[in-house]
Amino acid sequence: MKIVIAPDSFKGSLTSQGAADTIAKSFLKIFPDTEIEKIPLADGGEGTTQILVTATNGKIYNEFVTSPVGERIKANYGILGDGKTAVIEMAAASGLSLIPIEKRNPMFTTTFGTGELIKVALNQGYRKFIIGLGDSATTDAGAGLAQALGVKLLTAKNQEIRLGGIGLRDLQRIDISNIDKRILESELLVACDVKNPLTGPSGTASVYSAQKGASQQDIRKLESYLMNFAEVVKRDLGKEIQSVPFLGAAGGLAASLFVFFNARLKSGFEVISDILNFPERIKNADLVITGEGKIDAQTLKGKTPIGVAKIAKKNNTPVIAIAGIIGEGADKCREAGIDAIFSLASKETETEKSLKSAKLLLADISEKIAKKFKKGVLF
Repeated sequence: MKIVIAPDSFKGSLTSQGAADTIAKSFLKIFPDTEIEKIPLADGGEGTTQILVTATNGKIYNEFVTSPVGERIKANYGILGDGKTAVIEMAAASGLSLIPIEKRNPMFTTTFGTGELIKVALNQGYRKFIIGLGDSATTDAGAGLAQALGVKLLTAKNQEIRLGGIGLRDLQRIDISNIDKRILESELLVACDVKNPLTGPSGTASVYSAQKGASQQDIRKLESYLMNFAEVVKRDLGKEIQSVPFLGAAGGLAASLFVFFNARLKSGFEVISDILNFPERIKNADLVITGEGKIDAQTLKGKTPIGVAKIAKKNNTPVIAIAGIIGEGADKCREAGIDAIFSLASKETETEKSLKSAKLLLADISEKIAKKFKKGVLF
C-alpha cells in the first residue's frame, strides 16, 4: 500500500514539511510496513520558496528590505537548482505574519519590500522569476512593488502617492517611462493562491481585507480606492482589470505584476505541482492526505487541498484533509473531491489553543484517522 501525504502549512504553527512529518509518523505507527511519500506543498503563499528550493537543490539567500509597515527587515528569496530562476515569495517581505496584530491595517501596509527583493535578483543578473503570492498584509494593488521598480503613481499635484492602500485614493496619473527595463526583459510566472478578481463582491478588499486588520468602513474605502486604481489604469494604459481572475491575489499585487510587467498569472498550486511532478508521483497511491490551517469557502478559490483532490480524483484515489479548523463553506470542499475532513479545533474560539499545540493535536488526529482507515470505517 502507498500513502501520499501532501499538506500545505498550518499557518502560525507548522510548516508543510513539519505537518507532513507529523502525519507520516502517526500513520507509520498503524501501518509500519506501508510506503509513505511525503510531498510538502504550497499555493504561492508562505513556504513556497523553501519548498521549491528544496525540491530543486537550490539555495536560499537573505536581503534587507522594507517591511509592510516601513521597517527594515531581513527577507529571504531563493534560486532554483537550475541556477537561472529566482523565487520571490511576497509573504517573506510583505506578509501578514511580519506584523503584530495591533499594527495590522491594509490602509497603510505596503508591498514595496517585495519590489525591492525583485530588484535584488535583477541586480544579480536573474531574468527568470517565480513570484509567489499569498498570506499578504496588504491591499495596495501592488502599488508599492510597482513604485520600487520605477513606476510613478502620481497625485493631482504630480507627487508620488503615499505607500499603502490609502495611497490609491489619490492616484490621478500613471507614468511608466522610468520603469526598470530589466524586468521587461524578464520572464515572470506568478503563482497566485486565489483566483479572486481585484474588485467587486468577490474582490480582494471585500473578501480578504478584514483578516488583515481592516474595519468594515476601511473595506468600503479600500474597494473604492482599488476601483480608482483600475479606472486610472484603463485610462492611462488601456487595460481593463477590474474583473480579471487572479488579479485580487495578495491584496491585488497580481494586478500590478500583470499591468506593468506583463507577468503570466497561474494557480500557485499548479505552478508548484508542475515543478514537483505531483500528478505523476501520486498515480499509484491508495490514499492521499492533505491539509492546511483552515478549510472553508476560500479553500475553493484555488488553495492546496482542492488542487490535491482534483488530481487524486483523476485516479479515483480517496482524499482526506486535515485542517486547523473547519470554517463555513467546507461542505462544498467535500463536493469538490475531498472525501473526509478532520480538524484540530472544534470551535473558532479554540483556534489559539490549537496553534500552540498543533503538532500534538495533528499527531493525535492523524493516528485516529489511520486506525479508522485500517478498520475500513473512514468513508
